[in-house]
Amino acid sequence: MDYTRLSEAQRDRYSQLISDFARLSVLVVGDCFLDDWMYGRPERLCREAPIPVMDVTHHRYFGGGAANAATNLAALGAACRLISVTGTDRDSFTLLQVLEEAGVDCQFVSLPQRGTVAKRRLVADRQIMLRVDEGDSAETSNAVSDQLLARLDAAVAGADAVVICDYGSGTCTDRFIAGIAARRDRLPQLVVDAHEPGRWNGVHADLMTPSFAEVAQLLPAPAGESDRAQVVEANSAELRSRLGARVVAVTLDSDGAVVSAPDQPCYRSYTTPVAAPATIGAGDCYTAAFILALASGGSVADSAEVAQLTAAVAIGGRGTSACSAASLLAELAVPDLGPIGRKELVAHIRRHRETGKRIVFTNGCFDVLHRGHVSYLNAAKRLGDVLIVAVNSDSSVRRLKGEERPINEQTDRAAVLAALACVDHVVLFDEDSPRSLLEAVRPEVYVKGGDYTPELLPERELVESLGGEVRVLDYVPDRSTSAIIERIRQGSHHGVGLGAEDGARA
Repeated sequence: MDYTRLSEAQRDRYSQLISDFARLSVLVVGDCFLDDWMYGRPERLCREAPIPVMDVTHHRYFGGGAANAATNLAALGAACRLISVTGTDRDSFTLLQVLEEAGVDCQFVSLPQRGTVAKRRLVADRQIMLRVDEGDSAETSNAVSDQLLARLDAAVAGADAVVICDYGSGTCTDRFIAGIAARRDRLPQLVVDAHEPGRWNGVHADLMTPSFAEVAQLLPAPAGESDRAQVVEANSAELRSRLGARVVAVTLDSDGAVVSAPDQPCYRSYTTPVAAPATIGAGDCYTAAFILALASGGSVADSAEVAQLTAAVAIGGRGTSACSAASLLAELAVPDLGPIGRKELVAHIRRHRETGKRIVFTNGCFDVLHRGHVSYLNAAKRLGDVLIVAVNSDSSVRRLKGEERPINEQTDRAAVLAALACVDHVVLFDEDSPRSLLEAVRPEVYVKGGDYTPELLPERELVESLGGEVRVLDYVPDRSTSAIIERIRQGSHHGVGLGAEDGARA
């Protein structure tokens, strides 16, 4: 579905469901991981072998598996409690810290002899170079399964839903599954997200959210990748029977999902394809939002769309996917092209950072927008996830450029910039320098165009003191606002050749 073309009634329904998430309480049980994203730059080759050497500049930690499902539930506004098995190593304490900061109530069974599962990814220039997995994925003992079930019994009172995440890392043993089946009548709405969903057919889940790969062996062999949705739809009743679930939502990565429920035709949701690294954890986002929407009284179709939207918003960030209720509501708001206020910008930045997004900031007059500007802004956007463009007000432009400028007044300049796909937010500033905005935004990257070095930028020291980096992008040759204005004044219809120093200057 194209979410920019939702009807007012659809926006209202989805927004009401999302607003109701805050009154829900959810219990999550299953396999937890620590996702460790290690960022850096490979700028030389190793002497010992013809491989790149990456200097790690920083780590970003996320909860993976059941921990990511719990993080998403909490970010979406629900009260969330997580029960899982970890070790007592450094990774377990890092994972606990990440989850507590996300607002998740953790009740871990900590085993000194067990290594916490950690997935470490080396990332250079937005490209995952290597993943290293550590930790113990062996099945836990019967005694540990009994401890998990006892904690579930104590925690389930008052829960609106139970989410079980079985990713084959030893938490969900056969004994644990049998214990869930024996307690099924005493549990609220039950969701199962499992790599081997067939193991759970005796539990009678209200919702299961397998990927196509996870149910492929339960379906007739598809004729081709393009036929996946048709194969699921044609065998939906049989699939629900084999999984023992009331509703089955089969996710098809870039092709969206097919949702099957009793006594109604299959429902198909759609999404926008993205690169595979961006989808890590998207399934957890989808599952979390789907059950919250169902528990809030949403129909299967509406819940499927809210789940698909949640996953789509989450994968716009960096690291393991997560999404907040505020981000969803902002996505459902009617688009308003033009500048936003500083307080509103800061609120947007906070929501972006909740999903791990990297903020890029640039500023300029942007009077008479031309191809050089567009090329520059697209290059700036590629340095992160969210591009903020600060635009000099009319009075500021007059002080910088003279009384005859700007040609276009500030709201027009801001509206044209906001219409560019690469620009996420536009804000006006009246000062000669964007220093106060930089202090408010605290961008990871501050970008300017020119033929000078970052050391010559007056804002460099401030940006670096805030933890950001300064990047200077080359101008696009032969493109200049002042040259365009002069050509218009002269009535010329021919291109103007310019030096590099007068390229994409804003």
